[in-house]
Amino acid sequence: MDLTLPVTLAVLGAAALHATWNVLVKSGADKDLETVAVAIGSGLVALLLLPFLPSPSPASWPWLAGSAAVHILYFAFLAGAYRHGELSFAYPVMRGGGPMVVAFVGVFVFREVPLPLQAAGILAICAGIFAFAAGAHDRRATAYAVANAGVIGAYTLIDAEGARASGAPVSYTLWFFVANGLVIGGWGFARRGAAVARFLRAAWLRTAAGGACAVAAYGIALWAMTRAPVALVAVLRETSVVFAAVAGAVLLGEKMTRRRLAATGAVLAGLILLKL
Repeated sequence: MDLTLPVTLAVLGAAALHATWNVLVKSGADKDLETVAVAIGSGLVALLLLPFLPSPSPASWPWLAGSAAVHILYFAFLAGAYRHGELSFAYPVMRGGGPMVVAFVGVFVFREVPLPLQAAGILAICAGIFAFAAGAHDRRATAYAVANAGVIGAYTLIDAEGARASGAPVSYTLWFFVANGLVIGGWGFARRGAAVARFLRAAWLRTAAGGACAVAAYGIALWAMTRAPVALVAVLRETSVVFAAVAGAVLLGEKMTRRRLAATGAVLAGLILLKL
């Protein structure tokens, strides 16, 4: 398998969509309710599309269950990171750490060893991602973001295996979001009760938009993992930090410093190396 231009462009589109729903969560007043709403919204969007697609192979069902369970930690850590830190700090740390885990473990799990230029590209992108996050920050935001980087690496590997075993990666993705919406929705109602229902009624359009972006972003990424090496796709989709940095500056009033501009250059250089 190779990282072709169509797959590259598709994954970059997924990166932009992923940054979009994270901006929605960060800009909200209650980060816990925002994350629960995105999970429920994505589950509802997926449920509407499932009747038009074949069912995934039963061999992928254990992977679906495992991924839904791991995502409880993902959404809990995501809310904590955004509660205590800026988008342009927490997002790069979370998204940058995951691909490093995937690239390392993928060598042993999928027997996918990057070529020298690809390895250089991975390092350049990861260096750029972490450069976004350099500086003094709240320790709680750092702890949540670093913990979530490990969670992201774990669920990426789980879902890559599940998508490949499913024989229908798009269907697998949609069933994942349904399962995830049920699990995270139940977790949210157990913690916040009627506040979740009130939030969903008041912010139904925001919930639907965030859910649609999440479904499309992850669906494209999992489809790409069936067409290209998992580690390369995992790193490429984390270029979403560039989109998030721009959105943070334009929409949330966060600073676009020289360091962050240099980090953008490192990410773009890494992309070029991946395609050489």
